[in-house]
Amino acid sequence: MTLLLPPSARLAWWGTAWLRGHVVTDLLVDAVLGDDATHAVAGLPGADGTETVVGALARLRALGATGFGATFPAEGDPVGLGGPPAFNADALEAGEAVVVLGAGLGLVPHRTGAATVWTVHPAAERRQLPDVGEADRGLRAALLGSAESLARLDVARWRPEVADRLMDLRHRPVLAAPDGVPPRCTDLAGRALQATEIVDLALEDEGGTLTAYELEERRAALVPLARAGRRALVAACSPEAWPPS
Repeated sequence: MTLLLPPSARLAWWGTAWLRGHVVTDLLVDAVLGDDATHAVAGLPGADGTETVVGALARLRALGATGFGATFPAEGDPVGLGGPPAFNADALEAGEAVVVLGAGLGLVPHRTGAATVWTVHPAAERRQLPDVGEADRGLRAALLGSAESLARLDVARWRPEVADRLMDLRHRPVLAAPDGVPPRCTDLAGRALQATEIVDLALEDEGGTLTAYELEERRAALVPLARAGRRALVAACSPEAWPPS
């Protein structure tokens, strides 16, 4: 199974690796773009207009950047955010962002067609971060709890694909990670993507739900898993939270 990391996760992993000298520029660009045609960065201090990924990273390095940490917030769960309000609001609307460590800036991706434009904001580097071990344990518990709840709700009847994913959790996504990302974080990110995929599939439509009560039960069973998946991905894609190598 192959799943693509969100843009902020890709930038966090590969941008940090590039800043630390683990990957060359061509590999960085290919990894950050993913399936997109192009990326641009708008609003960098000292820049006139937009910058390419390479130009923006070079400018950020000159501004003191030492790494990139991802955030995947949701309403009521600002995990990975530290402010100020303008950055938090944009990140919450996009569902993701990165904090540029050492530069006091945040980048929020906005997709337009096959392109992604990153908007730059001032951002606090002190932010709410789960510990990798804590996020790992939380994700395992949420997967177990959601699987039990969905089985009780007869998930196989209204969403057989979800039942299949829950039965196949040992087959994790294959993620390409650059040197410097701890293997434990690569594994955690893969399981976080599995959790996110399960939630997205289960909420894609009303399936076999007959009543509003049943639909609310389904959502309630998935909320803890969605939260745990986001927190796990934040921990896996935030260098400040990584265990010592």
